[in-house]
Amino acid sequence: MTAAAARGLLWRPMTATDLAAVAEISRLVHPAYPEEDAVFLERLTLHPQGCRVLVAEDGTPQGYVLSHPWEGPPPKLNTLLGAIPATSHRYYIHDLTILPRWRGSGAASAVVPQLLDAARRNGFTTAALVAVNGSDGFWARHGFQIADDPALAAVLRSYGAGVHYMTCDLTAR
Repeated sequence: MTAAAARGLLWRPMTATDLAAVAEISRLVHPAYPEEDAVFLERLTLHPQGCRVLVAEDGTPQGYVLSHPWEGPPPKLNTLLGAIPATSHRYYIHDLTILPRWRGSGAASAVVPQLLDAARRNGFTTAALVAVNGSDGFWARHGFQIADDPALAAVLRSYGAGVHYMTCDLTAR
């Protein structure tokens, strides 16, 4: 049993009925990184297997994760994808957000290996993300490394200052 499960938290697949709560959690936790509700809906529609919700014992959402296959530079903040690439070797973690009261519960650390294992099983060789709010240490503990690439500067500016593009080699795990 994970620490999160011991606290009554459980990750489950996201559904359309969760989207209002997901958007509200995003607004509460990431006021500096606003995204329109359409972004959450599109990610769920395009790749539902990469979207999960963290729920408390009473079923109320306490966090979420959005992830999907992607190729090329990370999508700009608050941007619709249009489609998932037909072929991709990279699995992109768009957002992992947990309400502050549950930080340190182990919930985030429980879902990351699940995402990476599923990506590996589905043939992805790399995982990638944009680390915000000083989260690069958390991601480093899960095998991600900062990837300095000047070509990504314009995309990363859409996220603001102090962000890092990070990648994880899934073939080495």
